[in-house]
Amino acid sequence: MVTEEISTPKIDTEKARVLVVDDEYGPRESVAFTLSTEFAVDMAERASEALAMIKNQAYATVIMDIRMPGMDGIRALEELRKIDPIVSVIMLTGYGTLLTAQQAMIGGANQYLRKPPDVDELLEAVRRQTQLTRLRRHQAQLAQNARELSAALKQEIETNEPHIWQGRASVELVHDLNNPLTVVIGYATLLADEARALAANDPESAKKLVEYSGIVEKAAEYCHHLSENWRLSSRKTKEFTRLDLVQVARDVRHVIFFGNLAIQIAGLEHAQVLGSKFELMRVFQNVFKNSIEAGATSVVATFALKGKTIEVSIMDNGGGMDEESMRRAMHGGFTSKATGTGLGLNICRHLAGSHGGTFDIQSEAGKSTTVRLTFPAAQDA
Repeated sequence: MVTEEISTPKIDTEKARVLVVDDEYGPRESVAFTLSTEFAVDMAERASEALAMIKNQAYATVIMDIRMPGMDGIRALEELRKIDPIVSVIMLTGYGTLLTAQQAMIGGANQYLRKPPDVDELLEAVRRQTQLTRLRRHQAQLAQNARELSAALKQEIETNEPHIWQGRASVELVHDLNNPLTVVIGYATLLADEARALAANDPESAKKLVEYSGIVEKAAEYCHHLSENWRLSSRKTKEFTRLDLVQVARDVRHVIFFGNLAIQIAGLEHAQVLGSKFELMRVFQNVFKNSIEAGATSVVATFALKGKTIEVSIMDNGGGMDEESMRRAMHGGFTSKATGTGLGLNICRHLAGSHGGTFDIQSEAGKSTTVRLTFPAAQDA
């Protein structure tokens, strides 16, 4: 996910705008002509000209030749990413060497094509990269909205600290509603885009529409549970059912984190426990979210059966915490993030305890963090 605020103009949703950068007139005009039936195409002859255009216009895709006089495509790509880290970039190489392609991909390109590109291959690549740019820009805006909401919540906590229990429970609810609601909004937008594409009677688009609808339904169901749980919290009653804890973690990765490949599930294929599915989703949501926001590129949740206990170890490669930070984080109200509420780990400990389980954390500043959870295994009837 994008972690920095991106301030760029809005892309034309009717006809996505594409920039073609090539010093050779013939290839530049050929690519532009091929794309012009589906996209609004701008052209630039030099990298410096293209960078100036990107500063003033948000593009859905940039197609750039690697070999150009003055500033070549590799250097231009480096400068482009400083201006717009989100836009999809397709590099064209007339040499097709693996080394050149690898250099472009390492530098931040999303795809490369040999020059001159096949017409069908070019169109398919630009369609796909344009869709990915749209999704990343939307996620960036949602992330910015979430940061603003989180900052407002943190200020509210500091201002109204005397109203501890009711205020704290309310903030916990909003804290956990934030992620699934973001997903609902994001996929709703994609649904609208796909619905427009159905006018062309594209079976693949129809398939995507069904998939997105399912994810929206799951996220909305999760939000409904959280609000109902708050409304009925004073009754202190919980109905536990037999469920698969491994599947709960997979659902959180898929629904809340868009199937983020940084999150991996290992160990047992299934782990049966008695509990509330949505309460346990909150536990994994908060732990995974803390790891990703701490800069982790790898979060591995390993499930194991030890006697009559399910043990879950969630290890990341983020920045870690020192002993004092861990102590304060477990108590609640402390966060190292500028826009955090400091409630996540305390929520996890409370929910694990309500399921007869335990929650512990081991961390070292500058190194990995490991969260350990235990739950009573469901016994066979």
